Amino acid sequence: MRELSLHILDVAENSIAAGATRIEISVRELLSQDELWITIQDNGRGMTPATIAQALDPFYTSRTTRKVGLGLPLLKDAAQACNGFLKIDSTPGEGTVITVKFQHSHIDRMPLGDLADTFLTLLIGAPEVNWIFEYQVNDQRFHLDDTELKAALDGVALTNPGIIELVSRLIREGLAEAHEAGIKQGAYYANN
Repeated sequence: MRELSLHILDVAENSIAAGATRIEISVRELLSQDELWITIQDNGRGMTPATIAQALDPFYTSRTTRKVGLGLPLLKDAAQACNGFLKIDSTPGEGTVITVKFQHSHIDRMPLGDLADTFLTLLIGAPEVNWIFEYQVNDQRFHLDDTELKAALDGVALTNPGIIELVSRLIREGLAEAHEAGIKQGAYYANN
């Protein structure tokens, strides 16, 4: 995978497969600290320490669609190559939190990719899940809790073409606004 957004999609799909009904995804670009953080938290089945070790083994997968599980091991290697780490905290029956940190400016850090498409794909592909997305650049945030969105739609399906277009625009504009304001804020701090 060449983009972090695809890793986020992969981890979120694992959360869905683990029976999660609530998944929170946070992407934070803390430019003044030269850090990029990704956190994915779910309320799925959770994992034992042995299962966590297996999840980080590239030659193990619980999926039946492929014979190896490269997602988390590749993400862990990518983070470590960029002066970061991947950490899994999990409790059986309660859920899992995956935290990944990268040095933001590291030359080998892969790009974020299209977060808007990733978020939209998850919203539409698993409408039964309560999705919470947060994107932050410095102190500027975009936050979307689909509970509010679904209530506002009043029963209209997220898969309705007009709704897809509306939600796509909402996400893209929210991400762009947080990014631009966060970059300006960082430039202000750097100059003062």
